[in-house]
Amino acid sequence: MTPPTLHHTTGGGTGASVVLLHGLGSCAADWAGQAAVLEPRYRVVCIDLPGHGASPLRPGGLTVESIAHDVAALLDELSGEAVHIVGLSLGACVALRVALEAPRRVRTLTLVNGFARLQPRGPGDLARLATRLLLLGTAPMTSVAAHVARGLFPWPEQRALYDAAVARLAATPRTAYVAALAALARFDARGQVAAIRRPTLVVAGDRDRTVPLGAKAWLAAVIPGARLVVVPGSGHATPFDQPDAFNRLLLEFLAGH
Repeated sequence: MTPPTLHHTTGGGTGASVVLLHGLGSCAADWAGQAAVLEPRYRVVCIDLPGHGASPLRPGGLTVESIAHDVAALLDELSGEAVHIVGLSLGACVALRVALEAPRRVRTLTLVNGFARLQPRGPGDLARLATRLLLLGTAPMTSVAAHVARGLFPWPEQRALYDAAVARLAATPRTAYVAALAALARFDARGQVAAIRRPTLVVAGDRDRTVPLGAKAWLAAVIPGARLVVVPGSGHATPFDQPDAFNRLLLEFLAGH
């Protein structure tokens, strides 16, 4: 079956392409703050993953592998050149799969609060997951969105980020959110990521309550030559709660490759 063409936007100059992959329940528009600083030097491609934003949800459910296949197909349509891929959370997992399945399409990887396998760490993680699943089964998406956004942006000074996250998450169809969440639950690339041979930057928020630091440190240790940077004062959405620090890291990494 021919994969659907994912909705995407492009901007910037004629330099190397930087492809931005968003997190669960979000869309390409989240990357506006990164696109603005990248576009003077790079061609920037922001993609809506399947079922998110304006991209259709493919029939038959989702896997991280199928999403990566769709992304790789879009890259084939856009250019024959290798690209820098930046992924947040779900987007980071997709970036890993693209690097494994279509390595010729990848110039560098920037993995933000991603993982090769996500497992609950204890009662707190299990309770948060149970609450999310209960809300997904019984409550409107606005309630799901508010619950998730509180975990992403819990501090009073983050109210604007919280409000934006609620609006974005609430606009994601329940079926798409559930399908992508299930895809992440099944995702396990632990036995494969050591095969990646691309320059890799692993970015971790030190306050991330969604993905433990150990899962990100493991990625940096197993992928040959990867570098781990822990961003202080950041949760799971590092590009948005610490944009200046993240943008600086990203620009420095890309300039080196």
